[in-house]
Amino acid sequence: MKKLKLTYHHPPKPPTAAEATTAKSFNATITGLSAQGFHREVVVAFASMLESPNTHPDAFTYPSVLKACASLGLFSLGLHLHQQITVNGFASDSYISSSLINFYAKFRNVGDARKVFDRMPHRNIVPWTSIIWCYSHAGDIRDAFALYNSMQYEGIVPSPVTILNVLSGAKESGHVDVLHACIVKRGYACELALMNCLLSAYFKCGRVEDARKLFELLDEKDIVSWNSLINAFSVVGNLREVVCLFSRMRLNKLEPDQKTFGSLVSSLAREGSLELGRVAHGQIIVYGFELDRHVGTSLVYLYSRCRNVDDAFRIFERAGDKDVVFWTAMISGLVQNDSADYALRVFRKMFFSGVRPSSATMASVIAACAQLDSIKHGKSIHCYILRQQMVVDITLQNSLVSLYAKCGLLEQSFTVFSRMAERNVVSWNAVVAGYAQNGYLSEALLLFYEMRAANQLPDSITVVSLLQACASIGAYHQGKLIHSYVLRSCLGPCIRIGTALVDMYAKCGNLDRARKCFSIMPEHDSVSWTAIIAGYGSHGEGEAALQMFLEFLQSGRAPNDVIFLSVLYACNHNGLVDSGMRLFESMIHDHKIEPKIEHLACVVDLLCRAGRVQDAYSFYRKMFSKPVIDVLGILLDACRNNGDEELGRAVVEEISEFEHADAGKYVQLAQSFASMERWDGVGEAWIQMKSRGLRKTPGWSNIELHGTITPFFTQHTSHPENETSIFVLRNLTDNMKRLALTSECDDFSSYIEVI
Repeated sequence: MKKLKLTYHHPPKPPTAAEATTAKSFNATITGLSAQGFHREVVVAFASMLESPNTHPDAFTYPSVLKACASLGLFSLGLHLHQQITVNGFASDSYISSSLINFYAKFRNVGDARKVFDRMPHRNIVPWTSIIWCYSHAGDIRDAFALYNSMQYEGIVPSPVTILNVLSGAKESGHVDVLHACIVKRGYACELALMNCLLSAYFKCGRVEDARKLFELLDEKDIVSWNSLINAFSVVGNLREVVCLFSRMRLNKLEPDQKTFGSLVSSLAREGSLELGRVAHGQIIVYGFELDRHVGTSLVYLYSRCRNVDDAFRIFERAGDKDVVFWTAMISGLVQNDSADYALRVFRKMFFSGVRPSSATMASVIAACAQLDSIKHGKSIHCYILRQQMVVDITLQNSLVSLYAKCGLLEQSFTVFSRMAERNVVSWNAVVAGYAQNGYLSEALLLFYEMRAANQLPDSITVVSLLQACASIGAYHQGKLIHSYVLRSCLGPCIRIGTALVDMYAKCGNLDRARKCFSIMPEHDSVSWTAIIAGYGSHGEGEAALQMFLEFLQSGRAPNDVIFLSVLYACNHNGLVDSGMRLFESMIHDHKIEPKIEHLACVVDLLCRAGRVQDAYSFYRKMFSKPVIDVLGILLDACRNNGDEELGRAVVEEISEFEHADAGKYVQLAQSFASMERWDGVGEAWIQMKSRGLRKTPGWSNIELHGTITPFFTQHTSHPENETSIFVLRNLTDNMKRLALTSECDDFSSYIEVI
């Protein structure tokens, strides 16, 4: 669009008859175009008016052009118009001043709007209504309400539009009640647009039942009225009321529109009601709304929440014009369904399509990078956010904290966290979980205490993160402290916390407490059953683990692959070979579960531990279509422990063909060559390991004493009590060996030889 050349004439002269006719003609054209919403054409017509000789804009011209500037985002042109209005002597016109206020309000420029208002010599209802809307639109409802009161103090009666402007920004119950009383007092209750706005205001204040009462009292209801109440119940998660209102609306011969279906589908998505969602989708197709952006976004949200990404993506691909909300819904849905790589592809496509991402988009993209452990992409996105000077809201900041923590960059994670002007429970959870999951339990607990000191109440996610960290390193004392906090804070009963407690106590060796926590849980899911079964299995209680699995089946639940892995693990570590093999067959044939590599590896290990190395190797050949290095490692250890040199050589040859990224595999290979007295192979294994720059990570253990966790590493001699510890250990070893000589158990001495 070419730059407009604005002209100024001062003082204004009375127009000639010809000029008046021409100006009137232009004004009629401009006003007509503005009324129909053709704002770009309004600016073009105004440009033609300026180029026309002896034709000057007047008081009837500027309001429509200012409205066009606001709609098209032409702030600079609006400023030039304001200057021309001032120079040409129209600033005192209340209608033009109101248009200027509305123009500045559109750009949330409250300061300039207030200057225009304050300079007006005389103010009627129009400028008062405009300035009130300006403050309300900018989110400053207190000043808007103060102006509303000042207007009445000056004797000006508010119109329905004035009240509507205040009400649209009202979020406090007191303001809404006052405005409702004013509506009744002034006799505006018959104004349907005003009553619809009042419905929405009650909902925004959390007073859904008051909104329903008002709705039932309305003599006349249009589609906006129904949509307002349906949306209110949709947001609070009351699917029953949403469906009931939708049915009532249809019975009242009122056809749903895009917003109706959008609220209905969003409500179904929150409940995960896929079947009803498909029915609603069918109705949407019948009404021809499938390609609508609002409805399409809701459908993508529905199918993503129900883990049906294929249908979500089909709807997304069929949609024509997509806005940033639509793109963000698809990206977020892919991330929630563990398809982060596809989410990044969609983001790339969005970027090149010219749609500017929002902070919500970037939060989902950062979450995708975290899911992929891709710190490289995550840092690139973070740099893009900083370069573009995007508004970084609390959700985006939380995603950045989680990204850096997930990728092990705790210093960067804490830097982002410490610079946050505002923090919510998600922020604290992200940084606490980051330290906890990276093994820094002490730091995580300190942040937990800081969180409480900052008057931010921890929730179930906070507690679960800490309990999982305690379980991972066997921090029994700290786990008990967290459990005490749960009881004091009345966070339970919660299935996630209950499961985390079962897992923590089981991994710390207190099976009685684990079973007690499991028993008092009001309900159990497959994860909690898996935790208690794994707990028994890892502590030599294989029969108890099998009994718990039997109880699980008797409860009527269908087992999944994870719970079968836990039971197989229990059989594996307790020598229950026959039971383990029966369970494996049952998993495949009775429950139709396709075994994963973890199940197959567990069966190989089960047979190897029982000394059935040939059976294990036959099973490996039958079930694995290609070599798997970890399973070959299990077979190699079994061959060495059982003295099967022939099979060991075959396994060694297979392992030797791999290029390993794990130093432990080269160490294992060297030990196997040494047991076969193949010293050339030992040397070759060490040479390959060093040539790849690999180092064996030393083994380490945690010991908890009086609530303090102390790590011990292999060949770690820097501890001040190291010599004393070794002396005590040797005495214990000697005493156990002497006990073995007098023991009636023939096999006991074989265990002591390991020491």
